[in-house]
Amino acid sequence: MARLKDMYVQEIAPALMKKFSYKSVMQIPRLDKIVVNVGCGDARDNEKIMEAVIGDLTKITGQHPIVCKAKKSVANFKVREGMPIGAKVTLRGERMYEFMDRFFNVALPRVRDFRGINGDSFDGRGNYAVGIKEQLIFPEIDYDKIDAVRGMDIVFVTTAKTDEEAKELLKAFGAPFAS
Repeated sequence: MARLKDMYVQEIAPALMKKFSYKSVMQIPRLDKIVVNVGCGDARDNEKIMEAVIGDLTKITGQHPIVCKAKKSVANFKVREGMPIGAKVTLRGERMYEFMDRFFNVALPRVRDFRGINGDSFDGRGNYAVGIKEQLIFPEIDYDKIDAVRGMDIVFVTTAKTDEEAKELLKAFGAPFAS
């Protein structure tokens, strides 16, 4: 939404500049992209599963996903090279801010026994990953029309150099970190 982008420019960026005492405005961390990924190894047996995953991701993100294919054959998992094993969407710009707003303010509060997201899921370079056990927390998904409950991974990629900077950025955007 334009609201989050305006909030970043007017409130978040100046606050981060002051807190971390940056010399240049280009040092202020920004949200670069959000990647939403659904892995479904069951798709090797049934093509309809992949269609359902693509449909769900399209409803949730408002963007058509890319089908991810296996890079190597793995006999133990009955996977051959080139088989579809998942789907992902990379969000940037307005869709990214709109998805982040819906995720933090609508979807996460719908998780059962929700007490906040884990603040330790940073990768050491300022990127944050969160896993979700079911796609039903998004209001766009109709409970009666799903064939199976699937989880997904959501990765927030920032330009922050440290995890502390990235955590402050996401907190400013409204991320409900557990205390």
